[in-house]
Amino acid sequence: MGVPGPCPGSAGRHLTPAPGREEADRALARLGAEYEAIETSLLALQDHAGRRLLEGADLSGTTKERWAEAERSIAVLWAYFDTYTAALTAARELRARRRWPSPDDLAELSELLYGTGLTVDGAASPTGTAGTAAAAGTTGEAGAAGPDAGPERFSLAELVERINGLYARSLDVIVAADAVWSALPARIDLLSAELQRTRSLAHSVGVRPGEHPAGDDLERITDELARLRAQVIADPLAFWVSSSTGSSAPGGGRPDTVRYDRAARALEDVRREIEAVLDVRQDAERRLMQLRDVLSRADRTLTEARQARGEVLAKIAASEVPAVSGPSTALYEQLVAAAEYRRRAQWHRLSPLLESLEERAEEELHRARESLTAVTAPLAVRAELRGRLDAYKAELARHGLAGDPLLLERYDTARRMLWSAPCDLRAAEQAVWRYQRAAAEALAPEQEEYGGNEWEHEGDT
Repeated sequence: MGVPGPCPGSAGRHLTPAPGREEADRALARLGAEYEAIETSLLALQDHAGRRLLEGADLSGTTKERWAEAERSIAVLWAYFDTYTAALTAARELRARRRWPSPDDLAELSELLYGTGLTVDGAASPTGTAGTAAAAGTTGEAGAAGPDAGPERFSLAELVERINGLYARSLDVIVAADAVWSALPARIDLLSAELQRTRSLAHSVGVRPGEHPAGDDLERITDELARLRAQVIADPLAFWVSSSTGSSAPGGGRPDTVRYDRAARALEDVRREIEAVLDVRQDAERRLMQLRDVLSRADRTLTEARQARGEVLAKIAASEVPAVSGPSTALYEQLVAAAEYRRRAQWHRLSPLLESLEERAEEELHRARESLTAVTAPLAVRAELRGRLDAYKAELARHGLAGDPLLLERYDTARRMLWSAPCDLRAAEQAVWRYQRAAAEALAPEQEEYGGNEWEHEGDT
């Protein structure tokens, strides 16, 4: 919709009286052009769509107060315009009397054009009962306020200045209200439609008020949008932010969308949460199967650890073997609850439970593996000692030293310890170390050729 521009005029400029006929004709032509521009602007203001909306709206707050002032200002504008019209008509009639006006005609015409003989009834003035405080402070407002205020006197230039000021303030109210009504209600309605779609989707997955935080959030957003729309319709100027540049042009500013933007962000957060619940509904069976598999692997690992502990206690002496705990009954109870949620299509409850279970099931599998590692550590040490003993024997045989009586004796001693049950690991380790020392001494002549005895260093480590 079109917005009328500022009402043109010669704001505050007092023209010097000109006695010449040509100068008077030029002044009349200029005033005639001003008259046309003022009339056009006032008619556009009268027909402005925002004005019609304001006239028919049930207003409140700031908008109600400012529109009441603007309505009074518009009435005063037409009174001023009538005075301006009468003065211009009188000047034109005076000029039309003679082709060559007399000095008296020019003096009278000069008074009409430049004098301060124009009067406006105080009741029609912004300083009277029908006026506005917004008009105070402009040039020529010398009248007394109140219902008995006397008439005010103006020159044509002062009258135009007063018209311009009232017009700009009235237009500012209309344009600002129209801009808010054009911007916010439509956006609120679109967001409300999106909210209804989200509510339907939330209901389909069991997200309801009182049962899920997202359901409560949807209720709060619904109430906020309803309040916001009602307030915008009743008091649009409460949602208008004036221009930060200090511009005095009508409509200088923008609609305040802070509350709308906050509601839009909240709805987007809820929508993402509901989409997560939908993902749970689609992938629930797969995730439940994965959970069962992880917990099953954890149970098998714990069973293996318990069996290994029995073997270690039977085969390894003088060794501290940690106890092995049983499976987590709490996790299995929660897994049963998750399956029940899925059966009843309670996706909003299943979603957080699955996330917690997946994390705890991985922790349970990790704990079972650590337990198996800790329990079988003595067997791993024994296997390492056996491998080291055989490696020493093979190296000695490669050098033709396997038949040495001392080496045979120490090998047999270490082997009996490592292959006996229960095996004393500490004693077996010492036996292997003694065999290693003896082997190193036997190989010393050869090893010295290659820079020292690596076995001896290894045994000392």
